[in-house]
Amino acid sequence: MGRKLKLQELNRISVDEYKSAEKTPIIIVLDNIRSFNNVGSVFRSSDCFRIEKIYLCGITAQPPHREIHKTAIGATESVEWEHAENTLDVLEKLKSADWKTYAIEQTENSVMLNDFNPGEDKIAIVMGNEVEGVQQDVINACYGVIEIPQIGTKHSLNISVCTGVVLWDLYSKMSAQK
Repeated sequence: MGRKLKLQELNRISVDEYKSAEKTPIIIVLDNIRSFNNVGSVFRSSDCFRIEKIYLCGITAQPPHREIHKTAIGATESVEWEHAENTLDVLEKLKSADWKTYAIEQTENSVMLNDFNPGEDKIAIVMGNEVEGVQQDVINACYGVIEIPQIGTKHSLNISVCTGVVLWDLYSKMSAQK
């Protein structure tokens, strides 16, 4: 055990240093996320793992917004983001730039997250709506589907929690390969 570190002892980089730093080759595509708090939490987790970018698609809330800022705590300033009306257009753009796109969903033939190997690929993950999940046409447009194994009575995780779990897993696997 030890003494809890003070914020100034954490040696975090500045927003400018973040923007110029090498990024983890992960992009997040948020497809019609309704909750401002969930969007803010995804920004915060994305900053933590220094991901490339977030696409905010459809009705997904965009910064600046007080409710997003509450959970993002400034991460909207560090993480690059872009709004797009249509998720399928974003997936096509990513595919043409050699990103492998994966829906995070429960489907037939999904790969369990613990069995998934990102290899050297640039990975884009699609996170679906809080009620409906990832739309079937979006799933169909993806390279594959990744599922988080769950053993409890509930059949899903909150989208921001789910994103954090997936980011941590992918980040740790990608870091181990370096």
